[in-house]
Amino acid sequence: MGKRTELKPDPAGLDLVIDIPFLSIVAALLVFGLLMLYSASWDISWRVSNDVNSFFLRQLLWLVLGLGVAIFLYFMDYHRWARNRLAILAIAGTIALLVLVLFIGDRSIFGGKSVQPSELAKLTIVIYLAVWLEAKGDLIKKFHFGLIPLAVILGLVGGLIAIQTDVSAAVTIFALGLLLFYMAGGSLMQILILLVISMSMGAGLVALKKPEVYQRIADFWVGIRDINTIGSEQITKSFTAFMDGGWFGVGLGRGVAKLVLLPVPHTDSIFAVVGEELGFVGSAILVVLYALLLWRGMIIAKKALDGLGTLLVAGLVFWIVFEAYVNIAVMIGLLPVAGNPLPFMSQGGSNLVVTLSAIGIILGVARMAEMERRKQERRSLGAVVDLRGRDRRGSVPGFSRPSGTKRY
Repeated sequence: MGKRTELKPDPAGLDLVIDIPFLSIVAALLVFGLLMLYSASWDISWRVSNDVNSFFLRQLLWLVLGLGVAIFLYFMDYHRWARNRLAILAIAGTIALLVLVLFIGDRSIFGGKSVQPSELAKLTIVIYLAVWLEAKGDLIKKFHFGLIPLAVILGLVGGLIAIQTDVSAAVTIFALGLLLFYMAGGSLMQILILLVISMSMGAGLVALKKPEVYQRIADFWVGIRDINTIGSEQITKSFTAFMDGGWFGVGLGRGVAKLVLLPVPHTDSIFAVVGEELGFVGSAILVVLYALLLWRGMIIAKKALDGLGTLLVAGLVFWIVFEAYVNIAVMIGLLPVAGNPLPFMSQGGSNLVVTLSAIGIILGVARMAEMERRKQERRSLGAVVDLRGRDRRGSVPGFSRPSGTKRY
């Protein structure tokens, strides 16, 4: 056999292959978020630090850090999470951090700064489960290889978070686990069993340890039973902001709910600020942007090189959009009050950095799939060129030997 000849990849930008639609959606959400954060935070920023720009500038610093992490993860081969046991190290480190925070406190660990390890846990649980489920393959359909180990890891991470103050983060982690398990081939029976177990444990925890969570649920049911009564004061104030906003809002920066009504306008309640200042139209645009993020993310997941890439992208994009829609549902009274931030919008460094980290991984999976597709195209093109060259060498164009002529 002759030596195989391959076309070399075009060095001009091949390593910078980017899914433009997905990146455009993320950029739109970031710009939207920065504008709304500045509008929602200037008053409380002034009251806390005598500087209207303090919270906004702090968010910009977290944005720069998050973009740096995203760029690093974009260029990293996502298979390294499995090959180098990085997923195991990540989940082990997260569990250790959750234990430390439980007994010591986050401010003691991070030098007085409030860092949310539950945000990191959401990212690492997706990475770990994607690697673990891909490695197990069809074995996850067996209870002792699939359901039991999954219940242990979800119970450990989710339980450590729920014991603290972030029950909504624990619910998010269980939802992510169920989704990835189903996508990897887990049976519906196993999922139902795990769902019943987790709901029973959650109900017990709420009844015994979290009276404030029980009160939130009770307030929610009060509003469900009587449409003229809204149990939660926070939701009542949120509704007031939405009604004041009408169709097109009172104008960016001109809202008053953030000044006198909403308790945390720059974090959990920022969607109510959007509703007041940009109205129904602005709120709908934000909802559509999250839907587009999910749509494009699932396209990337479908085009991934392998099952690991598919699980990673699907889990990460579902997590981001799930958090967004839970926050929005709470603000319009469809769910009990929770602590889920609004991704790209709510003030908070931990959430922004881990969200951008997820974006970096998603774009990295898309990059590797597109590079492989282009490589295959070049190979196909090279094979066609080689065959045409052989055809030209085998005959002289315009000349044919007369029939019967002897060959000497």
